[in-house]
Amino acid sequence: MIIAAITEKYTNEQLSLFFPGEGIDWRIVREPEAARGADVVIDLDFDNEKDRCAALNELRPALIIVNAVTPTIREIGYPFVRINGWPGFLERSLHELVIPEGSMDVGAAEAAADIASRIAAIYPRLGRNYKLVPDVPGMISARILSTIINEAYFTWEAEVSTKEEIDTAMRLGTNYPLGPFEWSERIGLGQIAGLLGSLSSTNPAYVPSKALLRAVKVKDRN
Repeated sequence: MIIAAITEKYTNEQLSLFFPGEGIDWRIVREPEAARGADVVIDLDFDNEKDRCAALNELRPALIIVNAVTPTIREIGYPFVRINGWPGFLERSLHELVIPEGSMDVGAAEAAADIASRIAAIYPRLGRNYKLVPDVPGMISARILSTIINEAYFTWEAEVSTKEEIDTAMRLGTNYPLGPFEWSERIGLGQIAGLLGSLSSTNPAYVPSKALLRAVKVKDRN
């Protein structure tokens, strides 16, 4: 099975850790055009831009999987499979996936069923389990984690505790591998703020803290 990974961040060795299945011919490419001929295309550097999506769509009937934590399939507008590819999530044995719905304007129910069956056939060969989750911004894990990070920034902004103490409390108290501030640095503050901004458009409980937004601006300046 030929899998083309569109990425400038990861090596073959790292991809083998994310997808430890056997019999996979990994091909790391930089642009969608270079992925022609692959059975599966995984765009780990995906951004929801018109030209990018159109170029990926031209690679079908290859199965197209995109690292799209925030944009939904409906917003993307093509029958791709969404994966939570944030740092720290691909290493997990269980991957969160979103597949197109049969009611999408760009694909019939038959196409959606075909994608579901292809995922069921291919994913065991990748050496990972998967769970299908709703087509919503953040899926499940990223929504939870972004909320925890946001609350940590509210707590720090209120001078309840330091960032280091909050990280330590989360690691020791909840057995998280990283504290919320450590997670935010690893994932990227812009990614967290972007997801919270999308979620807050329909639910004010997700409004990003001012401290988090200030931190994003500082990162952008640097």
